[in-house]
Amino acid sequence: AEQRGRRAETAAAVWLTLKGWRIVARRARTAAGEIDLIARRGRTLAFIEVKARSGRDAALESLGPRQRERITRAAALWRVRSGRLSALDPRFDLVLVAPGRLPRHLPGVFAPEGADAADLI
Repeated sequence: AEQRGRRAETAAAVWLTLKGWRIVARRARTAAGEIDLIARRGRTLAFIEVKARSGRDAALESLGPRQRERITRAAALWRVRSGRLSALDPRFDLVLVAPGRLPRHLPGVFAPEGADAADLI
């Protein structure tokens, strides 16, 4: 599972780079947990969860409330120590990596609890 996850993250990073994103961090560790990818394009700073699943629904279901909360806390801690990048507009994305298919980037799949989703996009 660990190796499959690493391969999925690499595929997602390559795909996002081809789409014009700059990968800022991979497997960013904070006291609240790990963020798979952090990428920037323009004024958007995306905190990206990568899921290797057979389909979109399975990937979305695997991103439950507890995991969203962990990612939100980890992103907040990462932004505190990120300097200039903390001024960018944060967004929480998902990249689905399915066997035999190109990765699928789903932007803005969730907003932090209590946040206005319009502020994140």
